[in-house]
Amino acid sequence: MSSPLTHIAAPEGLAPGNGYSHLVIGEGRLVAISGQVALDAHGEVVGEGDPEAQAEQVFSNLRRCLEEAGAGFADVVKFTFFVTDLSVMPALRAVRDRYLDPGRLPACSAVQVAGLVRPELLIEVEAFAVTAPDRPTTG
Repeated sequence: MSSPLTHIAAPEGLAPGNGYSHLVIGEGRLVAISGQVALDAHGEVVGEGDPEAQAEQVFSNLRRCLEEAGAGFADVVKFTFFVTDLSVMPALRAVRDRYLDPGRLPACSAVQVAGLVRPELLIEVEAFAVTAPDRPTTG
């Protein structure tokens, strides 16, 4: 069972965002996930030059991290997207939307950066989640 989260798409006086909530309020155990990139279990880049394939690998890695913490995408309260070019955002959003409930969108920031840890990587995503304090982890 997820911790109670309140998603506020747009507080009074703010325009609604495209695919995110301006505010998410929760109470419980904080889960912080380091930026995930398109590396597989062997450390190999997945989808070189293909933003959708990279985004799919990133969200698959995020799912594994969330599961290890006893959480899921419904528990995510904040994403930060780091991209090397804003042109990858449509592919990143399309993949993100396959993982999220459109009625429970987390807060989100997107930042264009000069580069990531390896030049082949286009996308990095970090996440924060809040789960019930007594939710067991798998680790």
